Amino acid sequence: MRLRNLMILTVIVPLFVSLVVFSLVAIKSLEDNVRSKLQTEVEIITRALSTSLSYAVTPDSSTPLEEALQSAFSFHRIYGAYVFDTDGRSIYGLGLGQDIFSREEIQQVIERDDLYSNYRQHDGWNYYSALTPLRSQDGTVYGVLQVNRLNTGIENYTGFISLVAVLVFVVGAAGIVLSIWWGFRSYIERPLNRLLHVMSLIEEGDRSQRATEDGPAEYRHLASGLNGMLDAMAEKDSDIESRQRREIELEKRLRKSKKLAELGVLAAGVAHEIGAPLTVINGQAQRLARRDVIGDDERARLGRIRSEVERVVAIVRQLMELGRQHNVEKGAVALDQLIISARDLVEDTLEPRHIRLDIELPSPTPNLVANGQQLVQVLTNLLRNAAQAPDVNRIRVRARKHEHELLLWVEDDGPGIPSSHHHKVFDPFFTTKPVGQGSGLGLSMVHRIINDHGGTIGVFDSALGGAGFEITLPISETASA
Repeated sequence: MRLRNLMILTVIVPLFVSLVVFSLVAIKSLEDNVRSKLQTEVEIITRALSTSLSYAVTPDSSTPLEEALQSAFSFHRIYGAYVFDTDGRSIYGLGLGQDIFSREEIQQVIERDDLYSNYRQHDGWNYYSALTPLRSQDGTVYGVLQVNRLNTGIENYTGFISLVAVLVFVVGAAGIVLSIWWGFRSYIERPLNRLLHVMSLIEEGDRSQRATEDGPAEYRHLASGLNGMLDAMAEKDSDIESRQRREIELEKRLRKSKKLAELGVLAAGVAHEIGAPLTVINGQAQRLARRDVIGDDERARLGRIRSEVERVVAIVRQLMELGRQHNVEKGAVALDQLIISARDLVEDTLEPRHIRLDIELPSPTPNLVANGQQLVQVLTNLLRNAAQAPDVNRIRVRARKHEHELLLWVEDDGPGIPSSHHHKVFDPFFTTKPVGQGSGLGLSMVHRIINDHGGTIGVFDSALGGAGFEITLPISETASA
């Protein structure tokens, strides 16, 4: 059952029924009171007149009967007074209603020897009439007195008043019920329907829906509570999605770290095996270059051999460094000093190409518990890679502190890195540079250093148009753990 109908059946209807019963009882009580008062007055008047008329109806009375009866009309609303003999015949009378009672009824009053009163209707008039025996001083009944009082007051309208009261009450009750129904529909049912509509849309999956906060105060509070709950749920969902994305990204980076570690161990083994032959080749080339019997062309070729050997040796060292387990010696370092040191190291690369370096750091600049030399190596490598990309005019370094972590971004406005290469940029020997211009180990080394510090590094498409690298580092040793 709907709430509106339930309220009408359990509250309004019992209330109106109670009011109707109370009103009818009150009107009935008023009617009975009026009738009782009328009867009492007529009986009192009748008894008073019977006393004075008892002397007038005796045979030896000197008081005229007409004069005694006329005194009855001095009372309020007395419209008839008649005297009958013991046989029920009229002796004398004045006013209306002479034939209200029959002769038999008059004789019955004499036989009962007591006052008799009743409502009677005669010639279209309503009377309340009383009959009482007339006695002499010795108690002999000489006749009967009839007194008629006309119902011309409120006693004639109590029934009509009851009917009118019931009709007015019914009309008023209908108006009240209609007003309650309209108010319930406008201020309770419609707002609730809107609220239910919003909830049904949310149930279907539209989490952007919000309830309109208007209408009565209770509904506004309910809508505000619902909106607050939905906002909190949306915030929780967003936080969960963000955590899931970060966990997925972290899982990818952990797999990447594991892969790099395995490759590093393999590369270190290979590097150890080819290190000794490379040293022999370099030494023999150096001895041949010292001989006077060879010409300049041969000496230049031996120099080329030595330079390539040294390049291979450098790669071997990087491979061995990549696969080695590291115990990072950390200390308190200032972020701005790290960036300034890295800028000074790549200044010879930035100035010839007129590349602008923008540094945006929070104030105050946070301090880190890290190995400053290794972080400078990370920043130098990223800045140099950005400066060596084609068509780069601007490089931006940004940092922000978030809870117990430091977020660092290095971005450029160059051509960027294709999305298909994002998952491979930290792999050993992967490079987009021409053959002979890069070993493909720089970003792998950067990944290893950041991983040793308990941080993460990822690549993204920068808003500047080029490539961007995001580094997350713990600020303290506790956060790193």
